[in-house]
Amino acid sequence: MADFGLRKLASCVLTVVFPLSLFAADSNAAMVYTHGPAWVNGVHIPRPSSAIFSGDLLQTRSDSVANINEPGSSITVLADSLVRFEPSAVTIEHGSVTIATSKGVGTTAGDVKIMPASTAWTEFHVVDVDGTVKISARKGDLTVNDGKETFTLAQGQEASRDESTQDTDQQGKKKRKRGAGVPGATPGATGGILNSPYAIGIGGAAAIGITTWVLVKSDDPASPSKPN
Repeated sequence: MADFGLRKLASCVLTVVFPLSLFAADSNAAMVYTHGPAWVNGVHIPRPSSAIFSGDLLQTRSDSVANINEPGSSITVLADSLVRFEPSAVTIEHGSVTIATSKGVGTTAGDVKIMPASTAWTEFHVVDVDGTVKISARKGDLTVNDGKETFTLAQGQEASRDESTQDTDQQGKKKRKRGAGVPGATPGATGGILNSPYAIGIGGAAAIGITTWVLVKSDDPASPSKPN
């Protein structure tokens, strides 16, 4: 009976831990490939490729670029940029991005929201510098909402909009606030705890350790006999 109870415990642990680990590995994550120095949440990316999770801040330097690849989309973060990654959109804090997508991935810069007008393959370029957002529809049409109106930007066209619908003084204050404390890399939000590679590793190690202990215990007799 004791052996059966231990095996049941191990089965429960494996059932809970491994699905959570697999969910963490696949949830709201993408791969980022860097060409030159880049940072995620203020931490330098030591290798040419790394995972990036929903809510992470990605920053490039004036001599570097980064590519975020997820199924159906590729996001190029150009030099001297700071963006927040979300699976369905990226928020430009400053700098520029080029997006190619068949999944409707868009971008936001201040109050300006840019989305593909359809699920067809769409490519567009967005620059947010000094309070002005410049948009280029390279392939496919875009839907643009600048906080005042929504309009369609046809393929091959370009448009410029103010980053914010607020007055000039408020825009300046907002810009200074967003740029404050960003000397080389800006710390920001991190992915959820289940998305962390450490959580995945710890969960897997715990499951393996418990399973090994159970198997070792099951090899010993439950009630060893004693010689008379």
